[in-house]
Amino acid sequence: MKKSLLFLLASLFISYSAFSQEENEETTTGQQNFNELKLNGLFLILGAFEATYERTLNEESGIGVTAFLPIDNDVSDDIKYYISPYYRLYFGEKYAAGFYVEGFGMLNSTNRNIDLFDTDEDDFRTDFALGIGLGGKWMTKSGFIGELGFGVGRNLFNNSNTDYEFIGKGGITIGYRF
Repeated sequence: MKKSLLFLLASLFISYSAFSQEENEETTTGQQNFNELKLNGLFLILGAFEATYERTLNEESGIGVTAFLPIDNDVSDDIKYYISPYYRLYFGEKYAAGFYVEGFGMLNSTNRNIDLFDTDEDDFRTDFALGIGLGGKWMTKSGFIGELGFGVGRNLFNNSNTDYEFIGKGGITIGYRF
């Protein structure tokens, strides 16, 4: 758990520092590319931490990565972590906001839970899923963000060894664009 947490934090720091050293470049439309940091408020209430970093590419698309870690023992019994890179296509009037459709990948570790006998032993399996999602992003003039979204994906490799053939993600997130 400590190794995966350290790996996750190091990955987020490296990706953030790589993007933060680039200056916001003007696009052909005169708009700028922006960085966004977001937290999933719904998961915080349920006992998990989910943070997202997104970089807008242009007025109608962006790429990002989401990291999930459980805080509460009830949540950590089912899922150990996930890291989910994504690409979003926006259909709103504002710059990279409004209704969106996303394609995502998800590296996840879930509890096997396939045994007939209830045991206290954790048997986590790591898998990779591909999926699609949709949602909406709303922005204030000062840069605050509110999002509502969900998605579903299918694990590709360990379907016969786990109860989690399909995996979902979603939430109510708040954040800031800079």
